[in-house]
Amino acid sequence: MDMTPEQRITLHGFNNLTKSLSFNMYDVCYTKTRDEREAYLEYIDEQYNADRLTKILSHVAEIIGAHVLNIAKQDYIPQGASVTVLVSEGPVVEVPEESYDESPGPLPDNVILQLDKSHITVHTYPEFHPDEGISTFRADIDVSTCGEISPLKALNYLIHSFDTDIMTIDYKIRGFTRDIHGHKLFIDHEISSIQNYIPDEAKELFDMIDVNVYKENIFHTKCKLKQFDLDNYLFGYTKDKLSEAEQQEITERIKLEMDEIYYGKNMDRSY
Repeated sequence: MDMTPEQRITLHGFNNLTKSLSFNMYDVCYTKTRDEREAYLEYIDEQYNADRLTKILSHVAEIIGAHVLNIAKQDYIPQGASVTVLVSEGPVVEVPEESYDESPGPLPDNVILQLDKSHITVHTYPEFHPDEGISTFRADIDVSTCGEISPLKALNYLIHSFDTDIMTIDYKIRGFTRDIHGHKLFIDHEISSIQNYIPDEAKELFDMIDVNVYKENIFHTKCKLKQFDLDNYLFGYTKDKLSEAEQQEITERIKLEMDEIYYGKNMDRSY
């Protein structure tokens, strides 16, 4: 389908397509001792508690033009948090042309778009290696919308909201809608890659891999930071406190952890 907004197809009734964005981010840290690990998890738990996550999801709702109907949030013991936001149709306004472009969406500013009943959720998963040394934090955010706007327009803001080493992003369009002649439409906008919705300054920081199934309207992008600075992965001290041998060993362990997450498989751990 190749059309400008001016050539937009007239639909029979409401746009029934369901568009789902799954945004997963990972933070990796080296925590040599149990005290370091517990301090890191406590820091992450405070940094990404239910109140802050609620603010992030509320901004996402603004970007996609939704009214918040209900918020359920929970902090867990010993760590972790979940937030679910139920949203409904926002103010009825003219949909701007850029909503159909493959381009990064706005940062929170004002309500510019609309959708019908939908939801936004986030769950966090602090985790650590059983032999100490590596701790990870994962946040999963799902944005599901019905109507014209793609939740990919919230991706730019989500990237800005988290300090992340690795991102995995999935986008899928389900169902169909009809034009006034009854012809089914299984997608209502052009998309060749999720990468086109990521701002250039972010793309420069990450290595990226696409795995797309165009005929099924399924799109997948994985991102991993290009530059590695050991100081960014130590908690409570800097690398100048370590010997060169320690720096090398820790660097290898962290890079292996990141590669396993990025490629989705276990690798040789004979270091």
